[in-house]
Amino acid sequence: MDGYMLEMRNISKEFPGVKALDDVNFQVKKGEIHALCGENGAGKSTLMKILSGVYPAGTYEGEIIINGQPRRFQNIRESEKAGVAIIYQELALVKQMTIGENLFLGHAPARYGVINWEELHYQAGKWLQQVGLSVNPATKVADLGIGQQQLVEIAKALSKNAEILVLDEPTAALTESEVEKLMGILQALRARGLTCIYISHKLNEVFDIADKITVLRDGKTIATRDKTSLTEDQVISLMVGRELKERFPKEIHPPGELVLEIKNFSVYHPEISHKKVIDNLSFGVSKGEILGIAGLMGAGRTELVTSLFGAYPGRKTGDVLIDGKKIDISTPFQAIRAGIGLVSEDRKRYGLVLEQDVKKNVTLSSLEKIINGPVINENEEIRYGQHYLRSLKIKAPSLETKTNNLSGGNQQKVVLAKWLMTEPKVLILDEPTRGIDVGAKFEIYNIMNQLAGQGVAVIIISSELPEILGMSDRILVMYEGRFTGEYLRAEATQEKIMYSATGGC
Repeated sequence: MDGYMLEMRNISKEFPGVKALDDVNFQVKKGEIHALCGENGAGKSTLMKILSGVYPAGTYEGEIIINGQPRRFQNIRESEKAGVAIIYQELALVKQMTIGENLFLGHAPARYGVINWEELHYQAGKWLQQVGLSVNPATKVADLGIGQQQLVEIAKALSKNAEILVLDEPTAALTESEVEKLMGILQALRARGLTCIYISHKLNEVFDIADKITVLRDGKTIATRDKTSLTEDQVISLMVGRELKERFPKEIHPPGELVLEIKNFSVYHPEISHKKVIDNLSFGVSKGEILGIAGLMGAGRTELVTSLFGAYPGRKTGDVLIDGKKIDISTPFQAIRAGIGLVSEDRKRYGLVLEQDVKKNVTLSSLEKIINGPVINENEEIRYGQHYLRSLKIKAPSLETKTNNLSGGNQQKVVLAKWLMTEPKVLILDEPTRGIDVGAKFEIYNIMNQLAGQGVAVIIISSELPEILGMSDRILVMYEGRFTGEYLRAEATQEKIMYSATGGC
């Protein structure tokens, strides 16, 4: 067995027209945190779905060996019984149930067929203690923050006697302090012998926590190495198959005239009518400028841009001007008509119709360009779809491919295509590279440069400070609904931004 807790040998998996995995080999030792890296579409999720029983034995080639024993899983339950637990980016908790109910869903302690609530809460408290969460087990999951919910998921896995814990992009929605807490928990679990597979596009986290790194590319195993023998740039090169000389390929464009101007703009909470979530902001963005908006979670960044797009339910006061003319943006339709587009931070919920194909998603916000009377001109729909498929290098088998079958990076490109087709004057990008790999990030940065070069005013919100610093011409920093700092590209530093983001002016 060579000391391996888990071996996945010669794994191959095909979907219609696509070979997702091609003779992949993956080995993890007991008590090891092993990072699995690769671009979206590299095969990471497919490999883990085979391990978890989502894709049952017989639908793939190769073998799984756990603790020296060959395993063939027909479903998720069989995988869990073998000690495998996977925590996905979209947490699988029932929000309206309590923590205790979630932890023991399907295997609650019972006496004569009746749930023993006292025992359930006692056992739940013990598991919560193991992940450092001091919360009453009778608390509803809906009342917890995302970081706490993540810890509940880990406690749930431990309660099922998991020996192999798979974490898929576990920090995508966490604050910095929550990330630190999660890292501490994982290190404690490693010290107790738990084996962890850590999937993340955030290479700084990978290098903080992992013992070994395996890189997949195009469904093949490219390398497995000790973390100490690699650098971030080397991992990126292995992932994309080429060297990315500059991770943030910012091009400098001289800004043009003012295109978007905001004056004395305030937004009120939709349920607490006197509470301001945006407090009397004034700012502008010029043609060809990339304006970065930084701030910690809860600072009001998303509330600001969704209000500018007419999608926030709270009351607004103040003026919004496009090309010097005051406009009304009570609805997204009015915003689109005025030349404003918004790439939402939640592309699956607000950016795409996942069950529809690529071409329908691309043309969704520009139907007036492809209709003859009440009828969609399918030839025009195909023409526009093919144009953006080529120009944005969207990897999809065809225009008829359902969008939910694309990787995260390609889904994000479809969202961008949808807004580019509207020919916006102002394009707002809220966390545009969240959950996508470095290769796709690089391509999205190039699209931002192209838009700025064409005179589009681009606003980018990002929780990743290197991204804000690397791609912005100017940076505004928010704290509690107000601007607390403004920096030109040449003078901005992470320290200055964090000082402003925590309330310093």
